Amino acid sequence: MPLTVPTEKQAETAATITPLLAQRWSPYVFAAKPVTAEDLLALFEAARWTASSYNEQPWRYVVARRDANPELHAAIVKTLAAGNQPWAAEAPVLAVGIISTTFKRNDKPNKSALHDLGAASAQLTIEATSRGLAVHQMIGIDPDAAKTALGVPDGFEVYTALAIGYPGNAAASDAPYADRDQKPRSRQPLSAFVFSSWDTPARFIN
Repeated sequence: MPLTVPTEKQAETAATITPLLAQRWSPYVFAAKPVTAEDLLALFEAARWTASSYNEQPWRYVVARRDANPELHAAIVKTLAAGNQPWAAEAPVLAVGIISTTFKRNDKPNKSALHDLGAASAQLTIEATSRGLAVHQMIGIDPDAAKTALGVPDGFEVYTALAIGYPGNAAASDAPYADRDQKPRSRQPLSAFVFSSWDTPARFIN
């Protein structure tokens, strides 16, 4: 069942797009409902089939379910930026996104690894949306602390964290960040980033 989206979080798109993309949003308030192993398997299977340079699949994820592995979940929370810790601690699942910095094929630096991790996480997020789940991606993480806490070896770098779960009732929450979930989503217009030449909007943009 697709994600139930509050009216203020439904994207007002400039063109008709796949509904899941318009419904995707990143909550700060998560419900206490746990995420099933079946759903998690599907999310990471979606990430598995992401396109990647030379099919290297440089992404890695360390995943902690709060109900099944509370120690690891708490350890991940401690590596997050101070502003992320209070709300992320309530998410039923936390994952840390990691890249392999070199190609397996020749041991040369993989300049596309970070791009490919982002693509994998985006694909994971859309699968989550299709299942009624939400994903809040974070760059606010201490990479060195996470690398130590999670035992990440040399040749791999920590970049992101993801909170996964069901959106909670922000209107009934007294958390200081709950009001963020009640604000409308917004984006820059297409003319701000789609060009025919630098700073000249592409002609197909109205």
